[in-house]
Amino acid sequence: MYGSILSKFTPDSLPFNLELLPKPAYLVGGAVRDAILGRNREYLDLDFILPSEAVNVARKIAKYHQAGFVLLDEQRQIARVVFPNATVDIAQQEGDSLETDLHRRDFTINAIAYNIHTQEIRDPLHGGADLEAGILRMISPANLEDDPLRLMRGYRQAAQLGFSIEAETHSTIRALASHLEKVAAERIRVELGYMLANPQGTPWLIKAVEDGLLKTSFKYATSHCTLVAEVDKVALQLTEEFPTLKEILQQNIRDTVKTTWLGIAKLACLVNSKPEIAETELEKLTYSKAEVQSVTTALRTFPKLDAQLSLREQYFLFREAGSVFPTTAILATAYGNVVRDMSEDKPLTTYASLLSRYLSPDDPVAHPTQLVSGTHIISSLNIPSSPLIGKLLTEIAVAQVEGKISTFDEAIEFARKMVIGNWGLGI
Repeated sequence: MYGSILSKFTPDSLPFNLELLPKPAYLVGGAVRDAILGRNREYLDLDFILPSEAVNVARKIAKYHQAGFVLLDEQRQIARVVFPNATVDIAQQEGDSLETDLHRRDFTINAIAYNIHTQEIRDPLHGGADLEAGILRMISPANLEDDPLRLMRGYRQAAQLGFSIEAETHSTIRALASHLEKVAAERIRVELGYMLANPQGTPWLIKAVEDGLLKTSFKYATSHCTLVAEVDKVALQLTEEFPTLKEILQQNIRDTVKTTWLGIAKLACLVNSKPEIAETELEKLTYSKAEVQSVTTALRTFPKLDAQLSLREQYFLFREAGSVFPTTAILATAYGNVVRDMSEDKPLTTYASLLSRYLSPDDPVAHPTQLVSGTHIISSLNIPSSPLIGKLLTEIAVAQVEGKISTFDEAIEFARKMVIGNWGLGI
């Protein structure tokens, strides 16, 4: 079963000159695990153990290749070398032997070592057998307690690999759940990222909630587990009807923010349904401004979705929701399926028409083209710049989506009549 490693880690496949690593040098952790499983990584994340001089070796590699160097832990002798398509962490072994180091890790499947020079496999904890069985097994309760983030990491890795968690390990994680209070919020958030973005992560996200791992982070999540699962179900149904929606939901909300639009919908299920309380929760977890705004916008707008919205109401809803609208529609549909009495309307049918509008780039209600600008109004009507201009532009846009006007001249005349007649402009 270890044959795949031999072909995976050849001198040509590594981002640095292998001769710069002393002997022995062992590759450990996720890279070895994934190689055995035949899982490919677009971005290499390599962890090496050296018996001594780990930081000096990392500096030498970084200098030789003119790569980035980061000293992660001087006391424990851990450093990182950053390449364009790879990150290489080099650490000094803990204890007086490789076996001692491996016994201090989290799960057996992550405690397999591969000598990069001799192709020797060291697997003292039988992680290979657990890989074959598809089981995540702890090395010891003390190791999990030593770094409580490992509790959450177990659920994330089970989700990624499609593994089950061995019974005693699962029981230990539940017993130690309260220790996650000691972990920095941003570290928990990183582990949550995969489970939020991928449907296969949802069952383990729900387990994490039910087992108390997220009790401190999301106080209101326990009662919303069914809603989280419904979001995935609704997303699948809607992407079958609207294929372009699938790509949107898989996109990150910003280039610099890895949370997807589907992840925002599920994140909205974990927080308080009141946007102002949700905002405080998410800020404590150090979510970015973009993530907080996306979740709170979805929470604020999804209750407004209704099959009987007038064109004017639809216009204002689309404008308020903006790029969050697909998440808003999914959240409204999921909420309708789970919470509301939908004896008269089916949520999927109710909101599909609005979603169809949003996904049509030329739709005049969801994506109206601007007939005139504020400058046009000021010069054509000979009026000064003031808040009135914004109100006129809004009313022109509404008249346009309602089909009352469609040209530049009609828009200017419409604005003129509004100013003369003071039609609801508050002037």
